[in-house]
Amino acid sequence: MPARTLCFYASLALLSGCVSRRTSTVPATPTVAEASRTVTVFAAASLTAPFNEATSSLTAARPGLRVTYSFAGSNALATQITQGAPADVFASADTANMQRLVDAGLVGSPVTFARNTLMIAVAAGNPKGVTGIADLARPEISVVLAGPGVPAGDYTRQVLTDQEVTLAPRSLEGDVRAAVAKVTSGEADATVVYATDVAAAGARVTGVPIPDAAQPAITYPIAVVRASRNAAAAQAFVDAAVAGEVQQALGSAGFLPAG
Repeated sequence: MPARTLCFYASLALLSGCVSRRTSTVPATPTVAEASRTVTVFAAASLTAPFNEATSSLTAARPGLRVTYSFAGSNALATQITQGAPADVFASADTANMQRLVDAGLVGSPVTFARNTLMIAVAAGNPKGVTGIADLARPEISVVLAGPGVPAGDYTRQVLTDQEVTLAPRSLEGDVRAAVAKVTSGEADATVVYATDVAAAGARVTGVPIPDAAQPAITYPIAVVRASRNAAAAQAFVDAAVAGEVQQALGSAGFLPAG
């Protein structure tokens, strides 16, 4: 056989070997079973600490389960779901935003899994001497609130109306974490968030209670998103939020039981 022909076949053999080795390094496509063990949870910002805290025990009890979170104001999350965002579970800080999705046929039947209360958060040590809701109207007090549609903001405006207190917030924030951050950074003197947000902030803020008689009814519903491709994993998370690892973390964080 001519030398030129031998060189051609030798080169072809080497090329085939290279192609074979490259092909073998391509990651395998996840199986349907693996994909079905992943759940994406859209949750109210106030649930950040307990949901993250529960993840390790939740996944340890359910080998193969993977959980990812998207935390924001409940109104923003509900809007994202209506626009087709890929969520498996929605956990809201109010019934109004959940009802939007129920009415649109986008979630299954919601179940209440926690309750909460409002609290005034002020700078550590309470240097401005805030004692209650009425003090927030004092001209020397700089106040920020969660914006319209954000559950904490709507609950707060309900209390202000009931107590006949009028104030002009310095800013309206997209969720409770942003509102607390304005106080801890010194950009504001006070805000109104959930008692659990005050607890989560620790020594960075001081909490000023709001009397029980002035408290609105704050309930947290959770539901599986109907478009979920991971219904079994989504339901497992919902179950854990109602009576499982997630519920235990909620209790530790100061959330009140649903019942």
